[in-house]
Amino acid sequence: EHDEETIRHADYVVDLGPGAGKLGGQLVAEGTPEDIMHAPASLTGRYLSGEQGIMHRMTPRALTGKWVTVEGARSHNLRDITARFPLGVMTVVTGVSGSGKSTLVNDILYRALAKELYGSREEPGEYTKIRGFENIDKAIRIDQSPIGRTPRSNPATYTGVFTAIRDLFAMLPESRERGYKAGRFSFNVTGGRCEACQGDGQRRIEMNFLPDVYVQCEVCNGRRYNQETLAVKFNGYSIADVLDLSIEDALPLLADIPTVRQKLETLVEVGLGYIHLGQAATTLSGGEAQRMKLARELSKRQTGRTLYLLDEPTTGLHFDDVRKLLEVLHRLTDLGNTVIIIEHNLDVIRNADWIIDLGPEGGEDGGRIVAEGTPEQIAGVDGSHTGEFLKRFYESAQGRASISPVEPFALTPNGSSGKRRRNAKKDWVQ
Repeated sequence: EHDEETIRHADYVVDLGPGAGKLGGQLVAEGTPEDIMHAPASLTGRYLSGEQGIMHRMTPRALTGKWVTVEGARSHNLRDITARFPLGVMTVVTGVSGSGKSTLVNDILYRALAKELYGSREEPGEYTKIRGFENIDKAIRIDQSPIGRTPRSNPATYTGVFTAIRDLFAMLPESRERGYKAGRFSFNVTGGRCEACQGDGQRRIEMNFLPDVYVQCEVCNGRRYNQETLAVKFNGYSIADVLDLSIEDALPLLADIPTVRQKLETLVEVGLGYIHLGQAATTLSGGEAQRMKLARELSKRQTGRTLYLLDEPTTGLHFDDVRKLLEVLHRLTDLGNTVIIIEHNLDVIRNADWIIDLGPEGGEDGGRIVAEGTPEQIAGVDGSHTGEFLKRFYESAQGRASISPVEPFALTPNGSSGKRRRNAKKDWVQ
């Protein structure tokens, strides 16, 4: 479990770590929640004790005055509502389970944008009209689904760095002498790969009525390539050795290739430096896959006109993973993009520039917009469950220290935003 309240109410906690991947696998602390808080090596304990925390902005970003508006949303339990999403900022859609969040964002907003922008044939939920989509180039939904469904997919292939790595090996003198081209170093093509496993490094055993089992290939011992291909080395590393490196360890080796360096640096920045370049995509957790997708987006050339949608991205994430995720989302937003998140996590909610709160309850008693505005404004709305929890936070010592000295944000009658300065780095508090 990662939920703070559940951990605090546990009778006994077993904390593993201290990091992830090769940096983890150790018993860091065990005992009552109080014992965990006093364990110096426990990252979980530092978050529980308040020694370490998730940063958030003291003031929301200034609204640009541009909006995407869904009018007459009435699918499932939505009550013919009009929802306005500000562009260029981070919006969090909140509400109890069953209040209509996924219907509004996934079934209507995303599908309607996909239909308008790409001619998608997937029919959106019932709505009357969508306005403002001309201010968007792309609408991208980023979830925790795998980046690939077979062991053949890995971070190197997904991010595109594997092409540059294969080109590098093809340029080596030994490759030229033997007539090896870049295709020789692909495990998808006959020639350089191990034919026993066809470049998977694993053999699939069908189990009849049970999920297939994968075992290491006994011919190449999981190396994916034949001996002739493995004989070609760059700075003492074969192509298989490079794929076995963690992203962090591969960075200095491949630093002279600008496109590779940039992508690997981004992966390290989002906290994925411990993952191996050739690690099977099927072994990545949902949170890792999600950050991999976000890192790939950050590596792309930005137009500042992309809308990203995320549905409960903190599911299965530790406090520290949530911190890293928020840093990435803030970076995407600072580039001028729009980020819309469905979320229950209070750390994410209080990082929002704008909140749309649905409810007040779930099912038949939901489907209405209870409140919309900045986190501080939502905290003052009676009848909003989200507002109640935000109010408790702002009334705490930590929350009082974070309240902005700037006048509360308000919309002018025509819907444009009042002027407010953009935040400098000093506008962040823990």
